[in-house]
Amino acid sequence: MVMTHDWSGGLTSISDLDRTDVLKLFKLVDNCIKGKYEKIGLGRVIGLLFFEPSTRTRLSFEVAAHKIGAYPLVVHDPSTLSISKGESMEDTLRILGNYCDILILRHKDPKTIRKAIRYAGVPVINAGSGSVEHPTQSLIDIYTVYKFRGNPDGLTFGIMGDLKHSRAVHSLIMLLTKFDNVKLKLISPKGLELDEPFRKSIESEIVLEEISDIRSIISELDVLYIVRLQKERFKENYEKYISSYSISPEILKKCKEDLLILAPLPRTWELPPSIDSLPQAKYFQQASFGVPVRMAILISILRAL
Repeated sequence: MVMTHDWSGGLTSISDLDRTDVLKLFKLVDNCIKGKYEKIGLGRVIGLLFFEPSTRTRLSFEVAAHKIGAYPLVVHDPSTLSISKGESMEDTLRILGNYCDILILRHKDPKTIRKAIRYAGVPVINAGSGSVEHPTQSLIDIYTVYKFRGNPDGLTFGIMGDLKHSRAVHSLIMLLTKFDNVKLKLISPKGLELDEPFRKSIESEIVLEEISDIRSIISELDVLYIVRLQKERFKENYEKYISSYSISPEILKKCKEDLLILAPLPRTWELPPSIDSLPQAKYFQQASFGVPVRMAILISILRAL
């Protein structure tokens, strides 16, 4: 199994990878979990530039960098940068690129990732670009499926919540198109459906169906992926959507015994703590895979340099 992705450029979109790349990466993740990895990061600096809040992504990348022997250079508060004095984003990216070997970037404006590719001069990892993409999260999502169910071929996924604004949803669906005979059930309130341009871009590559009530299809699902209301992405009033969708133990009474309930987290009302003790709830294990998955990504990039 030969990787086709050129990791020397980093990972800025899940479309950069094909199925072979993903499954090869998962073998490396397996080795990271077993402690079978080299300290390839010794003497390397991993820059983390986050313009939006993060718990799992930033911290797991920091831990991943330490584990492979690298030094994480973390910008915790971008307001302390000279951008606040009027320095351009282009110059900021040039400077950060001078100081690190890999740049990990999160920004609300998707165009900033493209600027980083152009100006940083080092491999770039997209750690979240607005509502558009979150490629490393989708790899964690599918690695969790891989660990519990094997590869996603032939599985039925239900994706529930704010599909319009969730970058994790976009990247997950893009990744699922690389597997065979996957079926998608999209469950969302009116107004939070998958945005039409994105829907049209993938509907020829995967079987999808829009559903208004999860109760009608819960027994069919192999994976249920739940995302919160992305209130920070709204230009209009989001309050009308609060508590407009959720899962409950009552709804799950009709689910398959081996259903996987996943979520990129954080959660609010859509995924209540009453679900946590159910055997189908795998979202905390999913979050734990953030470290080895991101270790494998960093190792793959550093091997290519």
